[in-house]
Amino acid sequence: MNMYVFYSLLLFIYLLIYIPVYFVRIKLLRGERLFLRDRLGRRLKDEGTQKKSLWIHAVSVGEVLSLQNLIKKIKEKYPAWTIHFSTLTNTGMRVAKEKLTDADNIFFVPLDFKHVVRKFFSTLRPRVFVLAESELWPNLLREANRQTKGVLLINGRISSRSFKRYSRFKFVARKILKNIDLFLVQTEKDKENLERIGVDSGVVEVVSNLKSETNLPILTDEDLLKLKNNLSIPMTNRVIVAGSTRKGEEKELIEAYSRAKTVDENLLLILAPRHPERFDEVERICKDFPFKVRRRTQVSPNKQWDILILDTIGELAHFYALSDVSFVGGSMVPWGGQNLLEPAFYKKPIFFGPHMENFAFLAEKFVQSGAARIIHKNRDLDEMFLIKDEKSLEKMGKSAKETLNSLQGATEKTISAIEAMMADS
Repeated sequence: MNMYVFYSLLLFIYLLIYIPVYFVRIKLLRGERLFLRDRLGRRLKDEGTQKKSLWIHAVSVGEVLSLQNLIKKIKEKYPAWTIHFSTLTNTGMRVAKEKLTDADNIFFVPLDFKHVVRKFFSTLRPRVFVLAESELWPNLLREANRQTKGVLLINGRISSRSFKRYSRFKFVARKILKNIDLFLVQTEKDKENLERIGVDSGVVEVVSNLKSETNLPILTDEDLLKLKNNLSIPMTNRVIVAGSTRKGEEKELIEAYSRAKTVDENLLLILAPRHPERFDEVERICKDFPFKVRRRTQVSPNKQWDILILDTIGELAHFYALSDVSFVGGSMVPWGGQNLLEPAFYKKPIFFGPHMENFAFLAEKFVQSGAARIIHKNRDLDEMFLIKDEKSLEKMGKSAKETLNSLQGATEKTISAIEAMMADS
C-alpha cells in the first residue's frame, strides 16, 4: 500500500475516534467550536486574483507570534503580494487575527487529506509554501511540492525528542522531508540532526532564530507604572513572573514562594499557565495555600493579591516587562522548556529548570553570558525569590538583552530565501 494512502487511512481512523472526544472537550467544556467546515475548506474564499501570493503556516501561539516581524517586513517590501496564513489551534487563530494585521487571509490549516489539501491549493494558488518550525503534515507537504514553485521550512528546529522519532522511522521521515526544497534552521545541531536523518546538507542553512527578532512593544516607565496601578501592584513589591508553566510546576513554585514569603513579605507571584484549559486547575492549586489569589480578568486597582493567575492570551510579554525576575516554564518538568527571548527583550534576569532541551542552544548561550541561571533544586528556587542584590539582577538583565541582540539576522535571510522562490523564472 502507498505510504500516503496508508497514512490517510490511519488519520481517518484517528479522527473517527477522537472527534467525539474533541467535541466534548472543546465544544461542551470550553464552549468553543471545532471549525470542521473551515478545516475542510467549505468556507474558503476564492479571491480570483492573479497577484503573487505565498502561504505561511504556523501551528500555535508561540509560532504565530514569532512570525509577526517577518510578515510585517515582507508586506512593507512587497505590498502587492497576497499573504495567506494558516494555523492549527483555536488560540493560535485568535492570536493570529489580533497580531498578524499584515496577513491578507487567515484560516485554519486543512485536515490532512489529499483532496481537502488540494482544494486549498487550487483556491489560494500560492507561489511559495512556507512552513514554520517543524509542523510536518505529509499530504500538505506533498501537495505543496507539487503545486508551488518552492517549499521552505523556516525557523527550523529538530529537538532531541523529534530526532528520536524521525530516526525510528527514517525511511518515512526522509520521504516526507524530500518535499521541502530549503531548510532554514536555528542551530548547527538542528542542521546536523536533519543530515543524520538523510536530508542533503546542501539544502540546509543555519540562520539563527526568528523569535530573537520579535518586535515587542516598548513600554516606558509611565506605561509600566500605569500597568502596575491597574493590577494593584505596590511599587515596593518585587514581582516574580513564571511564564508558560506546565502541570507539576505551579505547586513547586508556590511552595518556594511560600517559604520565601516568610523571609520577605514584599513578594508577588504571577503564574501564566501555558494552556487556557488549565486556568481553573491552577487556581485550585493556589487555593490550597494561605494566599490571596486573583485572576487577571478579575483584578482591579483596589483589589490586593499575593498570587495572580494570568488567564488571558497574548499578554505574557507585558507581564515579563513589569517583572523583577522572570521564570521560564516547561523546564522543571521533562517538557523541553519554553521561549526565553521575551524576558530577554525587556532586559530581565532569566531563570529556568534543567529541562530546556527544546531551546538547548539558546539556554546554553544565555547561561554562558551570565544572563540566565538554571534551577536544579528547591534551594535554587528559594534563592530566585530572595535575591536582594539589585546590581546582580540588573547585570543579568543587561546581559540578556546583549545576548538577544547577538542573535539577530534570521529575518533578512528568511526574506531573501522567500524572494528567490517567489521570483519569476
